[in-house]
Amino acid sequence: MAKIAVEEGLTDVQEALKSKGYDVVTLRQKSDAKQCDCCVISGVDRNVMGMQDIAIEGPVIDCDGMDANQVCEEVEHRLSH
Repeated sequence: MAKIAVEEGLTDVQEALKSKGYDVVTLRQKSDAKQCDCCVISGVDRNVMGMQDIAIEGPVIDCDGMDANQVCEEVEHRLSH
């Protein structure tokens, strides 16, 4: 299953992704995104944490305004393409 980095503090998203079988790691700094297939960040802290320049092969999903189920759907959609 895909490895997903989820920004610290997005506990509901982490739990929802784990329940779908994803390998979830907490994203505290940019280096945590290495070896991940996808990153989920909150739009709130994007500039403070420097997340706008995460360098990974996969998608970076800004989950601002989305609930945990919507984030899971977006992760599934992005990883299937």
